[in-house]
Amino acid sequence: MRHTSGRLLSLLSLLQARRDWPGRILAERLGVSPRTVRRDVDRLRELGYPISALKGPDGGYRLGAGAELPPLLFDDDQAVAIAVALQLAVTSGADIGEAAVRALTTVRQVMPARLRHRIDALRVTAVDRGRRPDPPVDAAVLVAVSAAVRAREVLRFDYDTAERDGLAPVRRVEPHHLVARAGRWYLVGWDLDRADWRTFRADRIRPRTPTGPRFAPREVPGGDVGAFVNARFRGARGDGPGEWPCQGEVILDRPAADVAPFAGDGTVEEIGPDRCRLVLGSWSWVGLAASLGRFDAAVHVVGLEELRSAFAQLSRRYADAAS
Repeated sequence: MRHTSGRLLSLLSLLQARRDWPGRILAERLGVSPRTVRRDVDRLRELGYPISALKGPDGGYRLGAGAELPPLLFDDDQAVAIAVALQLAVTSGADIGEAAVRALTTVRQVMPARLRHRIDALRVTAVDRGRRPDPPVDAAVLVAVSAAVRAREVLRFDYDTAERDGLAPVRRVEPHHLVARAGRWYLVGWDLDRADWRTFRADRIRPRTPTGPRFAPREVPGGDVGAFVNARFRGARGDGPGEWPCQGEVILDRPAADVAPFAGDGTVEEIGPDRCRLVLGSWSWVGLAASLGRFDAAVHVVGLEELRSAFAQLSRRYADAAS
């Protein structure tokens, strides 16, 4: 019986993950015969799950949606994933911390004792980076922006900035992606009035209704929204690869294993037991020199007179501060 129950749970999990499933593929995934799959589908139907049979050469099944759908079942891995995701929601940048706590409590109550024990044993302490007191994003804003992205409708909104004088025009943007980065949410879209790709902080967006007309989606420069957003934060514009404005190469008298965890998006190459090569970028040469100084090791600049000059400039500043 327990084996059958576990198989029913796996079958339901598969049906929830994809719209249509050929019966033969389901049988292969579960390691049973197609006849057993048919019997298990009948058992789920008896429990109230609306599963329809699909016609065709192979046949198949589809889990329908409806108001009478019983509570969803979760296997062990799904239970762990839900518990982790809900406990980390407090650092997501969205104003859903309290709702996430209530959701975890609700989910826990409908789970069998075995899975409740797993969730209770999994306690994650979510700590914000504390770099800045960012205002959380209203969940309603995230929903409105996501709906416009999905519907491919022009989004009209007011955008709060430090320079705003209260008379700023309404922004009109073709929304393409809602992105979470380092505890902040951003909208990536095509600004119709500026004819350029722009990145907007979601906590500064105040959507207006109704939305604008539908649009044919454009492709984000480079085709990778993650790479595009990272490039913009490095100061890149247009369709360039988004390299840092200033990039230098140095030799550090420190093991590569000590440097790599703190090198960010830099490249670390071991050249000896106590030496490594580091290629790193920054907004400015002085900023790069200061960043390299944090490794607390002797630094040997490879080429690039600009980086040498930046080190000299920093040394004078530090000397003045010390005196």
